[in-house]
Amino acid sequence: MPGLNLPEIRRTTPRLRLAAAAAAITLPLALAACTDNASSSSAPGGPIKVTSTGSECKVAASEAASGSLTFAVQNDGPEVTEFYLLAGDGLRIVGEVENIGPGISRNLVLTAPAGEYITACKPGMKGDGIRAPFTVKDSGTAAAVDADLQKLVDTGVSQYTAYVKDQTEQLVAGTKEFADAYAAGDADAARALYAATRQHWERIEPVAESFGDLDPKLDAREADLEPGQEWTGWHRAEKDLFPPAGYAPLTAGERATLASQLVADTDELAARTRSVELTADQLGNGAKELLDEVARGKVTGEEEIWSHTDLWDFQANLDGARIAFENLKPALQQKDAALATELDGKFAALQAELAKYAKGEGFAYYNELTPEQVQQLSARVDALGEPLSRLTAAVVL
Repeated sequence: MPGLNLPEIRRTTPRLRLAAAAAAITLPLALAACTDNASSSSAPGGPIKVTSTGSECKVAASEAASGSLTFAVQNDGPEVTEFYLLAGDGLRIVGEVENIGPGISRNLVLTAPAGEYITACKPGMKGDGIRAPFTVKDSGTAAAVDADLQKLVDTGVSQYTAYVKDQTEQLVAGTKEFADAYAAGDADAARALYAATRQHWERIEPVAESFGDLDPKLDAREADLEPGQEWTGWHRAEKDLFPPAGYAPLTAGERATLASQLVADTDELAARTRSVELTADQLGNGAKELLDEVARGKVTGEEEIWSHTDLWDFQANLDGARIAFENLKPALQQKDAALATELDGKFAALQAELAKYAKGEGFAYYNELTPEQVQQLSARVDALGEPLSRLTAAVVL
């Protein structure tokens, strides 16, 4: 970033190439369930044994045949754990089993088509977990697709709810790491963590914004402030870390107070999202809201006016919108297959356009883009916006 001599901002999300992400994930939504008293067998065709400890996630096999899969998860660690099967993008949750206490075994049973996946254990139910690649090979037998539209919708909502919970847990862990560095005066470390940590917030922004008292505490920009309103949250720290000319930096005590408040408000957000109940229309409308966020703030450069890390936010909003769509996609394919195909293409096109500005594990700074490049991104956003606006009605009505 010109003039600030900043380190490369790193991403703490799964290390997946943007070129791969440009191809929209089109796996059918898996129907998942969990049961207690998991078997420890890992014979071919039988349950795949998973052993979770405080520091390891041992999966007995790295591949399986498509169709019905069972993961037998044993917690040999000291803390409650969770186990996830994620789509290859590392974001969309195909199936999960949670609240596995020490010494307890539970099964995750699901239907998975051929493709690349990621397994993850979460000791202590925090952070992004201990991850490993997992391949499902084509068995030659087509997986049964549930014809019950309501069941497809309910499964999509359940999986998106799990996604919100997962992203919130990663936000909590990342915020604490950021806050520790910021409060300690380690500006280089805090700047390096800023954009990547905020991505977890941006992916679930419609849900986070639904808590009207927390949203301004965590995400208010200086331009949003009402007269007399105390300014806290990410953008207050942003201005202090990426200061404009003539800015008077916060004192060590002020930084510590701001960091403490950021952690406390994020913990409160996590507590509230644990009991959030979502509906199919909220998924569809939320996907459109996330794209609107891109159009209003990210593609205009107004969101991150000091750090210029708008493209990190852009990617995160796009991630969240795509996950909501993909969770509803099996139901949409029954109701309007043409719209599902159109959305697949528009999401892929926008992702491909954004991938042009990838740099290492991050992106170009927004102020490095030319007006023509911004216009191209904006055109792709507009092209996706119209069909995405039809998603909710197509699934719900």
